[in-house]
Amino acid sequence: MGEGAWLAAFVIAQRLAELCFAQLNTRRLRGMGGIEFGEAHYPLIVILHAIWIVCLLVLGHDRVIGPFWLSVFIVLQIGRLWLIASLGRRWTTRIVVLPGAATIVQGPYRWLRHPNYLIVPLEIAVVPLALGLPFLALIFSAANAALLVYRIRIENEAVARAAQPR
Repeated sequence: MGEGAWLAAFVIAQRLAELCFAQLNTRRLRGMGGIEFGEAHYPLIVILHAIWIVCLLVLGHDRVIGPFWLSVFIVLQIGRLWLIASLGRRWTTRIVVLPGAATIVQGPYRWLRHPNYLIVPLEIAVVPLALGLPFLALIFSAANAALLVYRIRIENEAVARAAQPR
């Protein structure tokens, strides 16, 4: 198995573990009265990430990993773990708002409103760049950016609506 296949396998394992954690948190948040917003776009995000991973496997499985981009990827993984730990049991891949809950302002959320929407787009670019596939970085970065414009708007509206007195 080539270096690229190992990197893709790591990304797959990571995403699957995160999806399990996110599903658990989503169910729990809904049980606590959490409200999901923007359900219609969620399958598009899943499809985008799945196609990205398949492309990494098919086109990058036999590629050597560039050390610079690998080091950038490792730093992004530290950031990813930090933001997930900061949200803890409120972290999910969906937009689920718990009415009346305080906004998280710890960890990277002290400085950025949506740090996950910085980390993930960088990962979508960095992993293909690490495998010498700049065209994949460009294509998937553009598609992800289009989805994120919509998603961030929905998330901002959901948080604002949940903060309004009833």
